[in-house]
Amino acid sequence: MTTSKRSLRWVLALLVLVVATWFGSNESLRQPTPSPTTAPLTWANLPAEGQRVGRLIAQGGPFPFEKDGTVFGNRERLLPPHKRGYYREYTVPTPGLNHRGARRVVCGGLQTQAPQECYYSDDHYSSFRPIQGPLPQ
Repeated sequence: MTTSKRSLRWVLALLVLVVATWFGSNESLRQPTPSPTTAPLTWANLPAEGQRVGRLIAQGGPFPFEKDGTVFGNRERLLPPHKRGYYREYTVPTPGLNHRGARRVVCGGLQTQAPQECYYSDDHYSSFRPIQGPLPQ
């Protein structure tokens, strides 16, 4: 086999590899489908600490953690897309921990005390479950 044919085969093989890699790995170019990952909850189904957070949201606080009520950026893009500032995050305390832990409630809407939608995450934003029903009183 001549050197030019060998070189041509290497170039073609490299081209095939590049094309296969491009089409097989362009996941980073796709927008994730914004949808909660599991079945909905109600406020009554949340742990007692989550129900208490719901009552605090309805009352407007005071919240036990400085980050509670701050803007949640939805960087994971697992929740439906909205403009920055739509979502707010709240800590759901985990008994026995001396830090915020992984549990959160994220609510969205124009009125923080009457959000249009809320979600629960027990794995620090890796997944969300929609919370159905009005905030507990």
